[in-house]
Amino acid sequence: MKALLIGGTGTISMAITKKLVKDGWEVFLLNRGTRSAELPDGVKVIVADINDEAAVLKGIGDEHYDCVCEFIGFTKEQVERDYRLFKGRTNQYIYISSASAYHKPVGSYIINEGTTLANPYWQYSRDKIACEEFLMSKYREEGFPITIVRPSHTYDERSIPLGVHGAKGSWQVIKRMMEDKPVIIHGDGMSLWTLTFNTDFAIGYTGLMGNRHAIGEAFQITCDETLTWNQIYQTIADALGVTLHPYHVSSDFLSEVGKQYDYIGSLIGDKSNSVVFENSKLKSLVPQMTTYVPFHLGVRKCIDYILAHPECQVEDPEFDEWCDKVIAEIDELKNKIK
Repeated sequence: MKALLIGGTGTISMAITKKLVKDGWEVFLLNRGTRSAELPDGVKVIVADINDEAAVLKGIGDEHYDCVCEFIGFTKEQVERDYRLFKGRTNQYIYISSASAYHKPVGSYIINEGTTLANPYWQYSRDKIACEEFLMSKYREEGFPITIVRPSHTYDERSIPLGVHGAKGSWQVIKRMMEDKPVIIHGDGMSLWTLTFNTDFAIGYTGLMGNRHAIGEAFQITCDETLTWNQIYQTIADALGVTLHPYHVSSDFLSEVGKQYDYIGSLIGDKSNSVVFENSKLKSLVPQMTTYVPFHLGVRKCIDYILAHPECQVEDPEFDEWCDKVIAEIDELKNKIK
């Protein structure tokens, strides 16, 4: 079996690349070649910019693929480009959408593939919906062999997943924990969330590849573990061996005072909503899908890796100062009201 991955070295796709090689697929990656040194033996890299259609066509030549996997398509124009490039060249085209596309505010905390797609808070999610609609129209009208995959919060060892962080990632929050400083948790910390380690995600994803019953269908892929955000932050603190000092702040307030961090989209349009994913549709096709890396194990993988790799420890003093300011001003207001 032959697969072409557009990207193939990101948080989600690197785990898929490695599993495909282990499973005996012939794997091609189409990307700019920036992380080739980390790839397993046998992967063939086509170095090209996916936006340069002439260069892509030259790179793939007359190849026909059992599966083309798109990981970096964010707008309708990008999937229209893929349609032009790969129509007639693949038996299956798998598009990574997003669980953030599901209706917000949520009508029910139980989410399945039939949940309405609508997100007025986040352009990223609306763009994903537009991509899905275009691709499904091509399936209905022309038989273009589309499969849609909707991940929720998927992570790998290079970054600890959090609800509230700055533009440079999660390290500054981890540093605050290690320095015995308070960390901001959105809302009261009791909303439900699902975190999926990338190797678990790869089980579900690769199980859909080459599966004719997946054509024309959408699938969400998440682990089966659901945690509150308080539990998530406490698990991180436990793994670090530090005392957690949570500071709860309304998501609405954060979205107003943290516009530079797009909390309207990432919180109001996503993480502040309680969600539990019902994955029976996926498991009916991929019965081997299960959770092998629950969060208490996954976060320890992250901490061990990040502490051993200084390049992952990207400091964000601007976000650190912003947290201190938000906490100080809320405390001042509390004291005035007492």
